[in-house]
Amino acid sequence: MTKAFLLPNRYKKIGWIILIPATIMGIILIIGDFETQWFSTRVFAIFSDEIKSGQFVEGGKVFSFIHTNITNTVVGVLFLIGAMLTAFSREKQEDEYIEKLRLSSLLWAVWVNYLLLLLAFIFVYGFAFLNVMIYNMFTILIIFIARFNYILYQNRKGVADEK
Repeated sequence: MTKAFLLPNRYKKIGWIILIPATIMGIILIIGDFETQWFSTRVFAIFSDEIKSGQFVEGGKVFSFIHTNITNTVVGVLFLIGAMLTAFSREKQEDEYIEKLRLSSLLWAVWVNYLLLLLAFIFVYGFAFLNVMIYNMFTILIIFIARFNYILYQNRKGVADEK
């Protein structure tokens, strides 16, 4: 069996504990356009452009401190950390079958993700395309986690039915 770069199994539980609330908060941010004012702070930015009235303002800032609302940043970072811990932690019993399932799920997630992106390139235009690209950053992990865990569930259910 090849040595995969996976985290120990204990990180999977931590990942779910971070991922579930981050997903709920992300959905709230998407649906309600909700931002907390106490998440406004001064942060270091490698590059920052201002958008006023839907237009980019000339003269972006490079390597400077800016004052901004970091609600989306915090939720996105928590989601990515939780999803990566969940997706890339070993199962309790990691064998060749699980490794093959993990690889096929990842390949399947990449295919589906890029097919969705292709459809977006063809059918989504304007500022809405920027939103599609933002969501696209997360879809490979979401599709991978969903498919991998669904197939694991189906296999465990099938084994339980045979007993």
